[in-house]
Amino acid sequence: MKKIYYIIAAALLSMTLNSCGEDWLNVQSHDKIYIDEYYNSEARIKEALVAAYDPLQWFDWGMGMYNPIPMIYEVMADDVYPGGSGVSDNRHYHLMFDYSVDSQNTPASVWTIAYSGVNRANCVHKYMDGVKNISDASKAEMLAEATVLRTWYYTQMWKLWGNIPYYEANLDFPYECPQFKADEVYQSMVASLEAAIDSKALPMKRTAELGRITQAAAMMLYAEIVMYQNDKERMQKALDYMEEIITSGQYALVSSADLANMWEPAGEWSSETILDINFFSQGAYRSWGSPLAAGGTVLPTLMGMNSMAGSAKYGNEGWGFFPLTTSAPKAFEEGDLRKAVTIYEPASEGATYTARYQDTGFYNAKYLPRLDGNAGQIADATLNYGTNIRLYRYAETLLNAAELIAVHGCSGKGSADAYLNEVRTRAGLGNVGASLETILQERHVELMGEGKRYWDLVRLGQATTVLTPANDEGGYRTKAWTESKKYLPFPQSEMDATASTQYPLTQNNY
Repeated sequence: MKKIYYIIAAALLSMTLNSCGEDWLNVQSHDKIYIDEYYNSEARIKEALVAAYDPLQWFDWGMGMYNPIPMIYEVMADDVYPGGSGVSDNRHYHLMFDYSVDSQNTPASVWTIAYSGVNRANCVHKYMDGVKNISDASKAEMLAEATVLRTWYYTQMWKLWGNIPYYEANLDFPYECPQFKADEVYQSMVASLEAAIDSKALPMKRTAELGRITQAAAMMLYAEIVMYQNDKERMQKALDYMEEIITSGQYALVSSADLANMWEPAGEWSSETILDINFFSQGAYRSWGSPLAAGGTVLPTLMGMNSMAGSAKYGNEGWGFFPLTTSAPKAFEEGDLRKAVTIYEPASEGATYTARYQDTGFYNAKYLPRLDGNAGQIADATLNYGTNIRLYRYAETLLNAAELIAVHGCSGKGSADAYLNEVRTRAGLGNVGASLETILQERHVELMGEGKRYWDLVRLGQATTVLTPANDEGGYRTKAWTESKKYLPFPQSEMDATASTQYPLTQNNY
């Protein structure tokens, strides 16, 4: 299937990122086009929209840090160790794992990248009124896309830091904004997202330009934030959205036989895919000197095994981050087809490698470096694996629906048992009744390594009992999760930058 590759000219990116909202650029010129004049056609406003997608790829490696989604979320749960060469290697991973984060060691690039995405999404809204000869349908679709993207960027910061500055129109000089409570941020996000979804401007699914926001992706984001907030008043609407995806007939689980292929390059954008972050290797020119250029992802290199030899499938250049805990393979029931798709044990095929810190002999197969995974790249091979990062899959839609009915008491068109067991049947397992315990277990094994587990444990009140030193078989976790650990400390750079402004950040009590 054809993907949409968001390749942006450097000049346009710079103009879009830095210019929006700066009145001093409003001058007349006889030989130059200024920003307010530039976005005067559908093609040009689409350039601004494309620019709003670009930061999706930067979390991987950008702004001087490795903060790959989904692994920075997985490292706070119970299936993954930080790994690497030792406790000083990407120090913030180790502190996040042990609930000891400080303002100097926090995933600061997430903050910078997410606000870059917010800025660009807001620019689409700002300049749309100046666009001529655009249909009402195209205008509504692009505005809805920008709104959903903005909400997704805010969601990453809201879940990590909670009490953040929030704005839906870019700031003017001196670029100051109040800090809002997490509940206030949520109310703004959910209202904005509801408006985008209820406009029905987005297609439920796309058959071209894959990677663009769809109605289904917006609905999945809605369910994510409503369920994380435990917003009882909106749970029913979240279920209605899930069932709208289900009854649309446009998404389906891949078959049991195709389960493994879903995580291979050939299996990207399957019937199950709702939204991926697109990466590509063919012609990829991302490099250490230009880390924000278009291309691939470094995540497989981060996760891969060092000096690997003897594997028929996986590459030999890896840095040993994010090995699985010894408890992760035990989460799967006997006969679960997902275990072989998720868990890779090099010893099982006689492969050898140089073990690194916290090595257990188990790795997450979903994102390991494939032998041909960076084929055709033209810059730095370690940065340019063409592996898509899965954000939302149809399996999660079914599990969301099951939970909303069985756990939160919503009224569905289908049954919680049926939704849950559709996922289990595909995995080769028998039926069970839908309950908090069975749904949480199913989410655990179905979505292992996809960045969902930590947030599930927190929102369902399980983190205090599961995320403890006693449950870490390796003995690396020394502190237990508590409610005070829900929001990380703000980066010290942001504390310093706002200290003398009208709205200095108040640090989270971590």
